[in-house]
Amino acid sequence: MSGSIFFKGAHLVRRAALLIAAVGALALWPIASAQAQNAWDTGVDLRAGFPAPSLTDPANPQQPQAQEAGPSGNVTVVPRTDANAPAGTTEVNLTALLTADGQRIDQGLVWRVYESTNGLKGDSKLLMTKREASPTIHLKPGDYIVSAAFGRADLTRIITVAPGGATAEKFVLNAGGLRVKVLVDGVKPAAHTVSYDIYSGERDQSDTRTKVLSHAKPNVILRLNAGIYHIVSTYGDANAKVEADVNVEAGKLTEATVSHSAARVTFKLVTRIGGEALPDTQWTIQTPAGEVVKRSVGALPTHILSPGTYTIIAKSGSRAFKRDFTLAGGETAQVEVLMR
Repeated sequence: MSGSIFFKGAHLVRRAALLIAAVGALALWPIASAQAQNAWDTGVDLRAGFPAPSLTDPANPQQPQAQEAGPSGNVTVVPRTDANAPAGTTEVNLTALLTADGQRIDQGLVWRVYESTNGLKGDSKLLMTKREASPTIHLKPGDYIVSAAFGRADLTRIITVAPGGATAEKFVLNAGGLRVKVLVDGVKPAAHTVSYDIYSGERDQSDTRTKVLSHAKPNVILRLNAGIYHIVSTYGDANAKVEADVNVEAGKLTEATVSHSAARVTFKLVTRIGGEALPDTQWTIQTPAGEVVKRSVGALPTHILSPGTYTIIAKSGSRAFKRDFTLAGGETAQVEVLMR
């Protein structure tokens, strides 16, 4: 079921349809899911009895897939003693869990261990980086800052290492997945024509959002900390944008379908109707209120715009020519500007 979302941009009111569905357990994406009623529905948890492919990290698409921890998702880590461990150190086994119920993450983790200096990672010295799922490290007794990163999901906390024996530290990331699918006027768009940015759900004191990720591609599963995020999807190179909030739940995949409505338009400056396009023309697309939407240079520039009314200004040499035009969703148009 789709919901209508209204938003304003470039002084135009545009409608965007957003479908949200959540699939239980990050390891279970291949199964089908029921569509939620709105962006806050999270579906059902379907954790048991399914295969377990891993989340794809766009920064490392070739990474191996995760293996399932077991039917129940619970893993018991038994610390082992290393006879070759440096003297005066304690063996520490690090394990990351998707959720508090114990589903272990078996691939795609990056661990970083820092000296603890005033409890601030930024001011602390990096001691080691490990890319194993559950590394065993050796540390001298004391406090350390440990960061576990799983794609864009991460958790950083201080651990205390006691002298002697061995210890295990579990990190519950509360991670979820997000996959955004895109339709343009009801059909799948051409490759590399749509990207989206992800922002924090909350605004700071300056009424701005923190950008989490730029230029993400549709149909790629992103790992994120559980929470509410604001996505801005852009089709083409101008103002065909859709904005919506999505809720990423720990241990689940949220699938959002964003629907754009847009028109493709080509401009040409001519001395007579149907004539040849003049080269080296400077173009400025504006809203009726005078806000600049797009600038370009060329004989036949083509842009994707949201439906609406615009003013196009064509400048050739020292002369400028203007024309108003209107676009409908799904339209492919050619706008001639006559030199007169």
